[in-house]
Amino acid sequence: MQNASNINVKRNVLLNPGPSTTTDSVKMAQVVPDICPREKEFAGLMKGLREDLVRIVHGDTDTYTSVLFCGSGTLNIDVCINSLLPADSKVLVINNGAYSTRAVEICEYYGLPHIDLKFPVDQRPDLAKVEETLKNNPDIKLVHTTHNETGTGILNPIREIGALAHKYGAVFTVDTTSTYAMRPINIAEDNIDFCMASAQKGLMAMTGLSFVVGNREIIERSKDFPRRSYYCNLYLQYEYFEKTGEMHFTPPVQTVYATIEAIKEYWAEGEEAKWARHTRVFNAINDGLDRLGFRQVIKPEERAGLVSSAIYPDDPNWSFEKVHDYCYERGFTIYPGKISTTNTFRLCALGAIDESDIRDFFEVFEEALKVNNVTVPVIYKEG
Repeated sequence: MQNASNINVKRNVLLNPGPSTTTDSVKMAQVVPDICPREKEFAGLMKGLREDLVRIVHGDTDTYTSVLFCGSGTLNIDVCINSLLPADSKVLVINNGAYSTRAVEICEYYGLPHIDLKFPVDQRPDLAKVEETLKNNPDIKLVHTTHNETGTGILNPIREIGALAHKYGAVFTVDTTSTYAMRPINIAEDNIDFCMASAQKGLMAMTGLSFVVGNREIIERSKDFPRRSYYCNLYLQYEYFEKTGEMHFTPPVQTVYATIEAIKEYWAEGEEAKWARHTRVFNAINDGLDRLGFRQVIKPEERAGLVSSAIYPDDPNWSFEKVHDYCYERGFTIYPGKISTTNTFRLCALGAIDESDIRDFFEVFEEALKVNNVTVPVIYKEG
């Protein structure tokens, strides 16, 4: 048999919003002896993993816990919204992008009473309107929003929203899928009751493992709330972990091993150093876009520091597909935007990459523009 440590894996630089570029050591962590996930040895690994996930957001493990699920980040939104809403109550979704819209869709599919408080996708929510809505609807018991709307890269004021939610007696859930383990989060100071992410994003591990980090007391209280899902019930999964140390249903074993290795590498790099690296990457992306003349959707002061959303140039030769394919063939992945009214593409500062990778990327990207006869710097119509 071939020794796993000698496997040579081609390195791609993923500038999409997840999964992210991983280290070889995270990849190789999946190559382990087969094990039944019901063994005590594996349960012990899960216990340490759960505690680390709380510590990454500076949570006290007596007050906060993490609950793991198989699935993508959307599963976490489903879990929190369907599990944490008491009877005769409604959800307030503060919505300025595609991922908060997904929370609205979950409410609609479950038939949950909700308010879709919409704001423009290129603007932060108006806190006065948020408070007015809470004041006029005392039956709102769950407030949800997205920290970094990954479709655009806008940063939402979660600490201020959380303070308003608590002022009016609501639980505050935040989709931190594209900020967790990258942009520093303090779950208590940021007024978050529940945050969530997936292993393949900020932790730079593999797809298939998602998790909710949140308040134990609220989870335990939720056992008396209406049961709207079986597989996606937060209390049911939490209770099984607490009693057995295991996931209720079969976990993604190899992904767990990769995530444990990724967390070791997270601690080794350190929160501040890791965020500084992502910031270097983000600044290099913005510098490259500016040099080529691209406009962006979000104003610099309102960007989360992880996603740049560039507007298609007004050039008849521009083709996202052709530019994508040219870059992809050379080891760089770019990603289409997620704004219904504007044609955009995204470049993201996630993963095990640094500014040197971005310099290499822009050499290839500029070649792609020139090969396809796109004018450089790119052109836009007036207005």
